[in-house]
Amino acid sequence: MGDSLQKAFIGVIALAVSCIAIELVPVSRQATYWNRCLANTLVWVNQAPDLKGWEGKAKEALAVGVCNGAVYEPKLKTN
Repeated sequence: MGDSLQKAFIGVIALAVSCIAIELVPVSRQATYWNRCLANTLVWVNQAPDLKGWEGKAKEALAVGVCNGAVYEPKLKTN
């Protein structure tokens, strides 16, 4: 009796771990996309001549805003 109950618990645990792994796939893809966006935006921000005087944290904050969709204006205002 105890052996069959233990096998049932192991089966339920295996099923739960499989379901969690399947649920994490879209989150992993979104994280990969966002990290790629951040890296590409930081390269663009570091090459922009108008932003040469900005600190690194300010440039990173701008890149995070762009990747999060918080920057709506097509032309960046630096003043």
